[in-house]
Amino acid sequence: MENRTEVTAFILLGLTSAPELRVTLFITITVIYFINVVGNLGMIVLTLADSRLHSPMYFFLSNLSLVDVVYSSAVTPTAVTGLLVEGQVISYNACATQMFFFATFATMENFLLASMAYDRYVAVCKPLHYTTTMTTSVCAWLAIGCHVCGFLNASIHVGETFNLSFCNTNVIHHFFCDVPAVMALSCSDRHINELVLVYTASLNVFFALLVILISYLFIFITILKMHSTSGYQKALSTCASHLASVSIFYGTIIFMYLQPSSSHSMDTDKMASVFYTMVIPMLNPVVYSLRNKEVKSAFKKVLSQTKLSLRFRF
Repeated sequence: MENRTEVTAFILLGLTSAPELRVTLFITITVIYFINVVGNLGMIVLTLADSRLHSPMYFFLSNLSLVDVVYSSAVTPTAVTGLLVEGQVISYNACATQMFFFATFATMENFLLASMAYDRYVAVCKPLHYTTTMTTSVCAWLAIGCHVCGFLNASIHVGETFNLSFCNTNVIHHFFCDVPAVMALSCSDRHINELVLVYTASLNVFFALLVILISYLFIFITILKMHSTSGYQKALSTCASHLASVSIFYGTIIFMYLQPSSSHSMDTDKMASVFYTMVIPMLNPVVYSLRNKEVKSAFKKVLSQTKLSLRFRF
């Protein structure tokens, strides 16, 4: 029998091993995370505070903001700590928990983007039926469906990953417990587990992408039929911003997960992971919200009310 020592903890190598880059990366990531939390939580507060934002579009935006904060928070503190502590140790259970939360909320974002695309399709292509189609119950069921899909997908990934045996090496060449990086450490046959990972990720990503592409296909057809130049430009600008963010998100996800493990370069994976775990959550409030006139108006209203309350108080 071969002697094997089962792993009880993992060591995260972090973003970089270059000491001269650690301070710069620490400051950059901290600023990005701060903007992410303030921007997304601010979007949620604005949606709750202003009755003009109580619509399906902003309901999905507030859910997206909550998801961005949670799944970024599951990863960023570990990445920041790894820049301060070389060879950061994370326990077996903590690693599995981090992977579960990240996979759950990243999957939720995937399906929320599809739900938002469907909402925009109804708003642009069927404006007369918008209120009867996107009812409160429909929006609630779509959001619940996103949560359920996220939970199930994360359960499959974590179960398949930690069902493997880990022995001899416990060094993760990543800054958090991502599925491919952890699975690469296994000393048992992981062929079936990798296939399950690829198939489930493919099903989730391509189903959401199919909904998004079909929705925007009908949206573009409707836009081309518009006779108003201002309406045409406004709708096209909104679609371009959304599609740009969708392209970044799905581009990094496809690059990370829908390729064989033999094709993975851990350094390249780290750079791709930074985009979808830190940068995209920070950009989403700007892309989806802060460029919107209604959100700007709501922000000015809340700001003026805050100033008035401070004046009366002091």
